[in-house]
Amino acid sequence: MLPLPVEERAAGRRRLAIVPALNEEQTVARVVAEIRTVDPGFVVVVVDDGSSDNTGPVAEQAGALVLRLPFNLGIGGAVQTGYRYAYANGFEIAVQVDGDGQHDPRELPRLLEPLLAGEADVVIGSRFAGAGSYRAPLARRLGIRLFAWLVSLVLRKRITDSSSSFRALNRRALGVFATDYPHGYLETVEATVLASKQGLRLSEVPVVMRQREEGRSALTVPLSLWYAAKVLVALFVSLFRRPVVRLEEEP
Repeated sequence: MLPLPVEERAAGRRRLAIVPALNEEQTVARVVAEIRTVDPGFVVVVVDDGSSDNTGPVAEQAGALVLRLPFNLGIGGAVQTGYRYAYANGFEIAVQVDGDGQHDPRELPRLLEPLLAGEADVVIGSRFAGAGSYRAPLARRLGIRLFAWLVSLVLRKRITDSSSSFRALNRRALGVFATDYPHGYLETVEATVLASKQGLRLSEVPVVMRQREEGRSALTVPLSLWYAAKVLVALFVSLFRRPVVRLEEEP
């Protein structure tokens, strides 16, 4: 017998799409609409991370629930706000979809498949696992590869894209990240190590990502190097951190 489509298997589970956004009024409505088109069963929450434009009102008009932070916490704080909301409100599955439009919601069924099959607690959408031809600037691409190599070395498990923020979590992983989640730049790298140390099962799936269409990154080469150094230090420190969360058992 052929397995049921992902959408049908997910139908009985409460699922939340978390969209962290800072000054994304040009793209956030489209992101919300695309998620709802791909899977109307998703509740979409936009975490407005202290935007100075109309990101919040635009997201509300598109049909999203908006959580407004009083000031900019940074991507880690915004994402954890979404995870806390998901966990506190009983959601069983949460996905992170960035507000700049680079994550293609049509890839969500790929992210959900390992969760629904009971094979993983955290699923990472990888830009470098064989789907598409995502091209970042050379310096950034080298940094992404470096972090993936280091994380693979630490975890003794091959990870091709530890920097990817296109992720899906089950209830078990939500319990961890709602309580303990890194807040630095490229927090996903440290979060990947944290998840493994907590005993969460990690999986990667190949996804196609789009290039950013509106705005541009504020990172310069010197700033990128500075952040890379900070991530390396945070990654080293994370190796010696004691877990602060007791895992929730799966029903």
